[in-house]
Amino acid sequence: MSQITSASVNGMARPNTQKQRRSELIEATLQAGSAHGLRSLSLTDVAKRAGLTRGALLYYFDDLDSLLVEAHRAGTERYCDLRDEAVAAQTSYAAKLRTAIDAGLPSGPDDTLMRLLYEFDFMTGTSALHDELVQKMYLRQLATYRAILGDGHSSGEFAVRGDIDQAAMNLVALEDAYGLHIVGGNSLITVDAARTAMLGFCEQIGCGVTEDAAAERD
Repeated sequence: MSQITSASVNGMARPNTQKQRRSELIEATLQAGSAHGLRSLSLTDVAKRAGLTRGALLYYFDDLDSLLVEAHRAGTERYCDLRDEAVAAQTSYAAKLRTAIDAGLPSGPDDTLMRLLYEFDFMTGTSALHDELVQKMYLRQLATYRAILGDGHSSGEFAVRGDIDQAAMNLVALEDAYGLHIVGGNSLITVDAARTAMLGFCEQIGCGVTEDAAAERD
């Protein structure tokens, strides 16, 4: 990330420069939040990470809350966009579902973005904007699984037993629950164990997604 200097805020910033600076500050907030935790994060922490003064930071954002909202929005979009891109690159619905599960779970206890997104979840109720962003992420998670299950069922590759919307809800719930255990450092819930359990659920509802099942179809 390029450093922002206090000289960059002397005078009126051009719109394109201002947009770039705001993006850099949002990235600095995500990095500082990962390092310090959101509960103890201050404007000074973000300013130090970005390489400018606290006063210069306030040129671009009114306060820490407004900066956190934008960082929350950016983190949510990054997580969801990257996953949807990875899913779209797959050709079979089984591969799409495996990819969605893999991308939806944290890479481990040190997955900084996922840890930060869970911290943002705990800010629900502190502002209407945070509530909206938490709901937006949930709806995107739900839409990803619902589309894969629904399209896979329509194609004949899956034979989903039960209600597809409920199955998608259960996958989101499993993803969030296992993910929270993983970033929380619960050694009893590993990434591999969570992935295996989610794949097992998919098999139970009529979606053959394990590598063995895929090999049998081929």
